[in-house]
Amino acid sequence: MANIPPELFTEIISLLPAQSLLRFRSTSKSLRTLIDSINFINLHLKNSFNFNFSLILRHNSDLYQINFPNLTTAVQLNHPLMCYSNRITLFGSCNGILCISNIADDIAFWNPNIRKYRIIPYLQIPPRSESDTSLFAARVHGFGFDPVTGDYKLVRISYFVDLQHRSFDSQVRIFSSKMNSWKILPSMPYALCCARTMGVYVENSLHWIVTRKLEPFQPDLIIAFDLTLEIFNEVDLPEIGVFNSNSNTNNEIDAENVENASFEIDVAVLGGCLCMIVNYQATKVDVWLMKEYRCRDSWCKLLTLVESCLILPLKSLRPLCYSSDGKMVLLEVDRKKLFWYDFKSGNVSYVQGIPSLNEAMVCVGSLVPPSLPFDNYRKENQHKLRCESISKRR
Repeated sequence: MANIPPELFTEIISLLPAQSLLRFRSTSKSLRTLIDSINFINLHLKNSFNFNFSLILRHNSDLYQINFPNLTTAVQLNHPLMCYSNRITLFGSCNGILCISNIADDIAFWNPNIRKYRIIPYLQIPPRSESDTSLFAARVHGFGFDPVTGDYKLVRISYFVDLQHRSFDSQVRIFSSKMNSWKILPSMPYALCCARTMGVYVENSLHWIVTRKLEPFQPDLIIAFDLTLEIFNEVDLPEIGVFNSNSNTNNEIDAENVENASFEIDVAVLGGCLCMIVNYQATKVDVWLMKEYRCRDSWCKLLTLVESCLILPLKSLRPLCYSSDGKMVLLEVDRKKLFWYDFKSGNVSYVQGIPSLNEAMVCVGSLVPPSLPFDNYRKENQHKLRCESISKRR
């Protein structure tokens, strides 16, 4: 070991899982200094996107971690929040840090691999004026990392509906890990479609499904909240045969065709790329993938599930991650079960031997402490690494 150049030694051990590094850290002062350094944490994180990640499963207030790709042994995690009503909510996962909450609105940034956490300052919903006839309808969150400022941010959108006047309003707040404070942002000019409660983090932005009006059969949109600019933008959608030909944009689905087609859309992340799930209820489910972020022409249909694969209709379907060889994709179905989908054969196989679940989430194994803003490696390299399996398979 003494004859190995320091740079090569650092590169070698950066390929190890976080748990192994924590054990090595306790063996010597020099190793502890190396492993605790920001440069090593960043290097280990970069390498971990290729091979070192796990699934986080939630069942009521219990959280489990299952190593990938074996998906065999589930380890129960001791999360840092009190459970007042047998319920924990997962807001998101980014760089190995989970954002979780309980019924009392306690929120924590927590890295389960290094067992460190940070409690976020409590934020009340401001009272509405007495003349305001709108009612509180929903509250959604999104968690992600801003690589420009090196800051972890949490977005909260409180959504209000006035059924009498068929109008809506929102209160948008954002928490900065660097500033350790919440900030008020302008309201969001969209109505939330609350199929999922968390924002999907892709390429420095959080994504939700929304619509422009509180009217029947209104077109669904995907909006992106840029964590650096702190503004909302619409995402151009692929041509799936139901777009409004009279629309001036490429991100709106024709309302009349929506009624006839009877489908819903959802949003997810797969291999670091944005996904759109088109659920045609009793007929099929399509999963679309945006290979190059913000490039409408890069949308491609990844897979189609029909009734011969799974019993339809499905309440929800989300792709989670690719297999190690890129030949299969892991799917979460109805927030209850996990299935492997084989791209070549089109066959679907149930993943057995895992705990009951309410939802699943991919978490990278990292050494990133939740209280330490750090300089991330270059954004284009991150996207390249995460989408590597796609280019190989295609």
